[in-house]
Amino acid sequence: MAFERACSLEEIPTDKALAVTLGRFDVAIARDGDEVFAVEDVCSHAEVALSEGEVETTDGGCQIECWLHGSMFDLRTGKPTNFPATEPVATFPIDVRGTDVYVDTETTLNGVTPA
Repeated sequence: MAFERACSLEEIPTDKALAVTLGRFDVAIARDGDEVFAVEDVCSHAEVALSEGEVETTDGGCQIECWLHGSMFDLRTGKPTNFPATEPVATFPIDVRGTDVYVDTETTLNGVTPA
């Protein structure tokens, strides 16, 4: 695994995602309390940045919304939880070191190949 520093924990908003570019990938980083997640920053339904949508962490869910068409994606699995999206987005391993967040974009947690 090749972890690269993406941001600090303080930079991640509570109800939005933080957009970062790591190598050739755009990544949306979000958090739910102490948990931090990284997904490919593009909706699988349309070429829209997921980091521009809201992060929903209520009722035991942790999802990010595509602001254009309303699809939601589970931040843990990358799977869409409603239409119109039907394909998952890539999820990446995270390593929190102190207050710094590192992401490995060479590996995906869910087997989805980033675009």
